[in-house]
This record gives sequence, C-alpha cells and structure tokens, in this order.
Amino acid sequence: MSNSFPKSQRLCGQLRIRELYASGNKFTAWPLRVSFAPATDTQVLIWAPKSLFKHAVDRNRLRRQMREAWRLNAQPLLNAQQQYSVAINYMDHQHQAYAVIEKAMRKVIKKLSDENATA
Repeated sequence: MSNSFPKSQRLCGQLRIRELYASGNKFTAWPLRVSFAPATDTQVLIWAPKSLFKHAVDRNRLRRQMREAWRLNAQPLLNAQQQYSVAINYMDHQHQAYAVIEKAMRKVIKKLSDENATA
C-alpha cells in the first residue's frame, strides 16, 4: 500500500467544508480538534489558524507535520467500509513536537475507525 497523500484525499470546496462544520460530529484529541461527517470517500482538511500563529512559516510547519502524521497512519480509514470527510484543526497556542502530533493523530484515526466499526 502506498502512503501517499494525493489530491483526491484533500477536502476542498467551501460548500463541503461549511456542511462538515455545520452538521458534522466533533471531538478533541489534544492538541487536535476534529470534525467529521459520513461521505462518499475519505477526504481530510488540515488547518492551523492564523489567530494562533501569526507567522506563515509556523503554520506551514504545523500543517506539514499533521499531513505527515495523517499520511503515515491513515490506511485503516482509507480501507474501511464507511468513509468520512474530516477536518483537523490545531488548537494549542504552542508548537508541539512531531511525536505529540503523531500520537494525537493516531488517537484521531483510532476513534474514527471505532466510529466506523459501530456504524
């Protein structure tokens, strides 16, 4: 299996994103906040807010780390029966080490997989 993160796995479009935030379920795996809703295929939106990190280089680094953690650990979700649209927001005011972000991302993927098993 390839651990790539192609364009088809990225959540795009204002309408789809608004629907996800309006009607999706939410949970927190510190320092990540996750919104998710059932969809036809698994797509993810990774976001680090400008209100918390004023410098673009800081936001870009956090997004790069979150994308890497997703890319390496998302295979159980991509192969599951139930697919989701997922938005992952970074909430902490400080930078966390990659190990912390990856551990939180594993929790997110496990929770979504458990959600998939019960659905």
